[in-house]
Amino acid sequence: MTQNYYQAELETMAVDERKKLQSEKIVKQVKHVYDNVEYYRKLMDEKGVKPEDIKGIDDLYKLPFLSKADLRDAYPYGLLAKPMNECVRIHSTSGTTGRRVVAFYTQNDVDLWEDCCARAIVAAGGTEEDVCQVAYGYGLFTGGAGLHGGSHKVGCLTLPMSSGNTDRQIQFMNDLGASIICCTPSYAAYIGETLKEQGYKPEDIPLKAGIFGAEPWTEEMRRGIEATLGIKAYDIYGLTETSGPGVAFECCEQTGMHVNEDHFYPEIINPDTGEVLPEGEKGELVFTALDKEAFPLLRYRTRDICVLSRKKCSCGRTLIKMAKPMGRTDDMLIIRGVNVFPSQIETVLLNEGYQPNYQIVVGRVNNTDTFDVNVEMNPEQFTDKVSDVLKMEKSLAGAMKTMLGINPTVHLVAPKSIARSEGKAVRVIDNRKLI
Repeated sequence: MTQNYYQAELETMAVDERKKLQSEKIVKQVKHVYDNVEYYRKLMDEKGVKPEDIKGIDDLYKLPFLSKADLRDAYPYGLLAKPMNECVRIHSTSGTTGRRVVAFYTQNDVDLWEDCCARAIVAAGGTEEDVCQVAYGYGLFTGGAGLHGGSHKVGCLTLPMSSGNTDRQIQFMNDLGASIICCTPSYAAYIGETLKEQGYKPEDIPLKAGIFGAEPWTEEMRRGIEATLGIKAYDIYGLTETSGPGVAFECCEQTGMHVNEDHFYPEIINPDTGEVLPEGEKGELVFTALDKEAFPLLRYRTRDICVLSRKKCSCGRTLIKMAKPMGRTDDMLIIRGVNVFPSQIETVLLNEGYQPNYQIVVGRVNNTDTFDVNVEMNPEQFTDKVSDVLKMEKSLAGAMKTMLGINPTVHLVAPKSIARSEGKAVRVIDNRKLI
């Protein structure tokens, strides 16, 4: 299979050769962090580990973990490893509780990050001939800036649209012939929905590919977006703590995301014990930034649950693959003793012929959890006949019970009555006071 690469030598490097590169980088990085980050130096000292104990990537397990709690405790400068006058930018997580997480970047950090995003764009078929519409949010959020920079590196004509103003998105997409769109999957689905309402067919839309990330989405949602927009939809993964999108990206196989492991070393651990698990086992994803200068996190616990695989890929890349995250250890809902992931709800909805426009509302009455799922009907499903709606609600609740092992109360609501998100969709409202 013919496949273009942005950095062919690094993306197709022999695994043993890459391991030598990773080992060289980790030795330097541990010394850099120990010498310049007091917070992490104390963690290492508490564990009895010195930089000289790390002789290569195989010694990584000796180092202590970092978590989001550490990042909040060290806010804002406690994990900064470079002088402020060498930093050129910050980005920050949206955060829902506690202090925000602020990540710092040197110019070299920005350059390497943009290279990673460029790899993703090229893997999606992007070249200097393409028009790349970036509809991720700009500002503190990393999505817009990362794909914008990657698009420039590839040489695409870049449309810095940011999120929102869907009519303008569609106007520029058509007038300028956008061939690649980068945004959240929920916003891609909304753009597709709007185009369909305006009478566009997939063949009328100039797009050929989309690069979607920043929120969970299922294979069923992928196929729906592909059908509506007439594109191939590629997954991208990242987090502000390690730079942003581009930590991992999907190729033409669409069987997992290649991790840019020359920059970000992945591990899978048992989330309860911290034990490193072998390839192919499901557990919590941990990343070490091998060459990030300003904010070099070592063994950062992402809370994402997934699997790593070195199965040979037809695209020719030798970078390890991570599966689409199967949920998170910290957004998992425990309702009446049952573990529930929003992605499970989405799977049921798509299987039953509904669009993934829903909201989970959890509460507590008389020490018992309440579990409501509000679901939009499609225009063709909509009816004001109460008996028909009750029948549909009962059927959908039964399908959810089969998937989850717990019976929700389903409320079917009118089309477009659930607020659309132009950034990350708010899928869960938990009104319980669990702390």
